[in-house]
Amino acid sequence: MANPITPFLSRIFRSKDLVTLNGLVALGTTGGQELFSLLAFQCPCSPVQNFQYGLTATLMPALLLFFISIILNNQTKKLVDGCRCFRTKKCPCILYSIVGHAAVAPLTWLVISLLRGDAYVCAFSEFVDPSSLTAENESFPLSHATQILARFPCGESPDNLSGIREEVSRRLKFESQLLGWLLICTVAVVVFLSKCLKSCCSRLGYHQEDYRARYLTNEEQLLRRTAEVHSLALAANKVKKFFGFVAFDEREKELMAKFPKQGTRLIVPWKKITGSSQDQEMQGIPLYSLLHKWAFGQSDINEEFDMTLLPHPQPQLAASQTSDH
Repeated sequence: MANPITPFLSRIFRSKDLVTLNGLVALGTTGGQELFSLLAFQCPCSPVQNFQYGLTATLMPALLLFFISIILNNQTKKLVDGCRCFRTKKCPCILYSIVGHAAVAPLTWLVISLLRGDAYVCAFSEFVDPSSLTAENESFPLSHATQILARFPCGESPDNLSGIREEVSRRLKFESQLLGWLLICTVAVVVFLSKCLKSCCSRLGYHQEDYRARYLTNEEQLLRRTAEVHSLALAANKVKKFFGFVAFDEREKELMAKFPKQGTRLIVPWKKITGSSQDQEMQGIPLYSLLHKWAFGQSDINEEFDMTLLPHPQPQLAASQTSDH
């Protein structure tokens, strides 16, 4: 029986619905944050170090997730090539899209961290005003107050200050969760306003905008699949010139038999659709490898693909020895 999980995941990650994909990213980030809090988070419970560790545990993973999301985004390369070669006015829109998708994971990390409150308590426990704390109608001891407060996140305090420790924890977690909910509301307002602004600035109607989004998705998928077959035919053509035959696997044989090779030209106008330029070109045709350059020099520029498989050539020495016998 075929495994249904792989096709399901494939459909999800290629889905036209970005809400679904962003939801999965947020869910995965939430699980990662929970594991980090349970397994890796250890407050040093020391003045100064508490603040440094608390901010690092909150902000550094968020920044790391942000940059990883930008690097893994397919539109980043398109943005670099398009802005460098075309100086297109669409660069700010593409950049906004990239940043918007990349912000899902870090914002989720920040929100979950603030709602839990552990990192916030660790970072700011030593800054609580000791004069505002009382323990059984007794004032908080001001001597070594910073050192005592810094030990609170680890659950360490004198017996007569256990009530104050719980009060400090509640106060700081309240502040942390308040910031978390404010961040959620701010993100929701920004997303809502950006959607409204996009709809107002667009010259397309709702149905036409939806059709355009579907067209771009289908165009990208078809271009990717067609480029896979075309590059396979181009590579096989050059390998065949060098060895005299091509060793396809079963899937590649099916692809080569299914799609026509005759008339597939070598000249592909990449510059007109991507703006990218190749480091090595010969008569306007990009060369992708030394084998490609060598095979290109063996034939005319306007040659067509001929992917007919040749039998493995028999060694000449073995043939001569057979005729002698």
